[in-house]
Amino acid sequence: MTREISENGQASRRWLPSDVDRFLSKVAAVAEDLRPVANLDALPKAGNRLMVEMAIFTSAAYRVLLDEGVPADSARALVADVGWDYYARLLRLTSLPFRLTSRDPGRRLRRTIRLLLRFPFSAPGAPGYAVNVRTEGPDILTDFTHCPPQTFVRTLIATQGDRGDLEAFRQSWCKYDWPGADLIADDGQRGHYVRRQTLSAGDPRCDMCCAARGH
Repeated sequence: MTREISENGQASRRWLPSDVDRFLSKVAAVAEDLRPVANLDALPKAGNRLMVEMAIFTSAAYRVLLDEGVPADSARALVADVGWDYYARLLRLTSLPFRLTSRDPGRRLRRTIRLLLRFPFSAPGAPGYAVNVRTEGPDILTDFTHCPPQTFVRTLIATQGDRGDLEAFRQSWCKYDWPGADLIADDGQRGHYVRRQTLSAGDPRCDMCCAARGH
């Protein structure tokens, strides 16, 4: 409802509440169809299951937009925008105690990341999240070697065909960490996050570094 959407090659238009309700109903139906692909019962932790459930709705929303005739690039942008609203709320809530009790951006990042690694990103190993955590000075580094939401998307493509789902996942989930780290650090600076490898790009890990000082 905050941007114009092009459908079926027609002129862009803004959705009304009735359009949103219809869209949500379709997303719920598609998500129900996609849920068996995720094999949620095999995931060992509630946080892991929650994150995969969110990935189910991400993929369902993207596919419904495609079915509505929304161009793939616009569908990816719409899904990413909505997903960021939810993810930013999670980060604000999780980091709030540390942003209130410390002015040190590195301490805010380290404490928030360690809390997130307890929930929802608890890492019991595959098929759940698998991660190696270490600190280098004031920075915290997390090397994720297994990501259940990313695995779900790859399984979806393998079983139901590729509609650009992995690219939609990359453009949303895999791009939230840059602004997310800046939000947690909350010192008015950018560049608190560095990542050179990404599982969704075919790399063996996501080598994440939350840096105490912006770059």
